[in-house]
Amino acid sequence: MSLLRTSIPTVRLFSTSNALFQKSPTGVVFMNMGGPSTVPETRDFLYQLFSDNDLIPISKKYQPMIAKYIAKFRTPKIEKQYKEIGGSPIRKWSEFQAKRVCEILDDTCPESAPHKPYVAFRYARPLTGETYEQMLKDGVRKAIAFSQYPQFSYSTTGSSINELWRQIKKLDPERTVSWSVIDRWPTNKGLVKAFAGNIQKKLQEFPEDVRKDVVLLFSAHSLPMDVINTGDAYPAEVGATVYSVMQELKFCNPYRLVWQSQVGPKPWLGAQTADVTEWLAPSQKGLILIPIAFTSDHIETLYELDLEVIGESEYKDKIKRCESLNGNETFIQGLADLVKDHLKHGELYSKQLPLDFDLGKSNDTFEHPSQVFGEHSKKDSQSSTSKNVKHK
Repeated sequence: MSLLRTSIPTVRLFSTSNALFQKSPTGVVFMNMGGPSTVPETRDFLYQLFSDNDLIPISKKYQPMIAKYIAKFRTPKIEKQYKEIGGSPIRKWSEFQAKRVCEILDDTCPESAPHKPYVAFRYARPLTGETYEQMLKDGVRKAIAFSQYPQFSYSTTGSSINELWRQIKKLDPERTVSWSVIDRWPTNKGLVKAFAGNIQKKLQEFPEDVRKDVVLLFSAHSLPMDVINTGDAYPAEVGATVYSVMQELKFCNPYRLVWQSQVGPKPWLGAQTADVTEWLAPSQKGLILIPIAFTSDHIETLYELDLEVIGESEYKDKIKRCESLNGNETFIQGLADLVKDHLKHGELYSKQLPLDFDLGKSNDTFEHPSQVFGEHSKKDSQSSTSKNVKHK
């Protein structure tokens, strides 16, 4: 009897001990601009977007007021576009991709398992702060900020990192989560092979006698020239992706890199996708538009390319769009391999990132990426937040 009495609490203590020593999950956070999943979310999405001084540098003091006016003015037009495509699918695909990556990592990287997927959007829900709060509730202690912009720009990846820093200071001043970042991956093998495979499939839709002459137009979101002229890495890295894809294809077809989505009167990086398509369409045997800087479908592919550039062209029968990456398993495996290598090598951020932030213009950022990424004690956190932020 005495043996039985002492064995019962021993079992309970052992069980409690196991619970105490369970590993916290490794957070894999897919960071992107996002998009309104439903049409009524459009106005708030536009307000968040035009409020971002890293993306659209207007005025730190007056930008929220200006953003409110622009969002109100542009909402009816953009709502109409989202109605035509049924809302943005970017959240659906981001959540799917993140989940699949974590499933692969649980099998291939047991030492850092379990891996928990998160999505953190810059301008739509789930916003970065909402995701961070959920991570804290889930007991995450180590997290990878995984930019879903393959090619770095201060206006996109840089903006997401700046927002992460603001949320760290607001929600996690004691630095309970240790962060690292994958800030660029323009020549990732899975990315390159997935694009090449999709292009090959699309070429098969053209008659065999013209297939080798079809022009490949790689289309990326443009940027204002005043951003490019700061030394932003984006054009070079998009070019690196295009060249890598063409190498994979053994330069089978003529190709060009063009740029889409110009907004406003400022000079933007060109030539513009719509203009080049219309110039070439009459004289070429066929054109394929390839959204090379996007990892899933959203308004720039489903509306701008499909319904405007192709749909409104009198040569639409000669123009096709390459499928977006979406649920492509080759692509997703490439993402998982990228995270695996990141975990293996223990790199907090790329060697390029400090220079990106030296060149990038912002009214609200940090002195150096080391303030954001790596292990930080409460004391370190307090001293770093007391420093003046960098102003340029």
